[in-house]
Amino acid sequence: MTSPLRLESKDGIATLTLARPDHLNALSLELLDAVVAALDTVRAGDDRVLVLAAEGPAFCAGADRAEMIERPPAEWEPIVDHYLDPVRRIADLDIPVIARLHGDTVGGGFGLAIACDFRIAAEGIRLGAPFIRIGLAGCDMSAGYYLPRLVGLGVATELMMTGRLVRAEEALSIGLVHRVVAPEVLDAEVDELAGRLRDGPPIALAFTKRAIRRSLDRDRDAEFDYEVFAQVQCIQTEDHREGVRAFFDEKRAPTFRGR
Repeated sequence: MTSPLRLESKDGIATLTLARPDHLNALSLELLDAVVAALDTVRAGDDRVLVLAAEGPAFCAGADRAEMIERPPAEWEPIVDHYLDPVRRIADLDIPVIARLHGDTVGGGFGLAIACDFRIAAEGIRLGAPFIRIGLAGCDMSAGYYLPRLVGLGVATELMMTGRLVRAEEALSIGLVHRVVAPEVLDAEVDELAGRLRDGPPIALAFTKRAIRRSLDRDRDAEFDYEVFAQVQCIQTEDHREGVRAFFDEKRAPTFRGR
């Protein structure tokens, strides 16, 4: 069976590449498990930087629709919580993590990206958390925790409550990404930053990252608990089923009825 990702290491820089290009790197449970295992491998290793990358036209299109099936709440809760495991691991790594965003970065992929320490984006790509457009809580996959801290409460409120996607250029202007470059120089830009961080003092960088993460506040897990609760409730709604039908099957505007 072909692996849904690759983990490579060269000259102190680990690269974790999502490799389901035919599915726009949608986060199946198999891929999710593989990402978590790979991040554990990185944590146990001696690389000084991690680059999170992807194959194909998109960075990540979010959760795998094929696995968005009817389940009772007791089954959904551990699954939704499990989707936060790679976010937790990225944040808790003592080494810098760079998201190399070559294509659209939405939903769960957006959650992975905003958990990273750096985001380098190719011109013209789209980013966002469009959960609300299919009847799901806009705070999924860490967006409720990280997005207000990155772009401010007002902008985060708009993006999560409308599901609007932003182009890379707007993302740069609101502080969502660090750099926007032409696609043909994306690798060079990521390599330059990764090399500079690799050559920096690893202990000092580790303490710096810990200090930055601590400064957000001490309520990350409480926010994640609420995100899981909110999403499990929304997954059960007719509005979610209507959103999926409208968005994926019938290509029309959904009609949400609050049930």
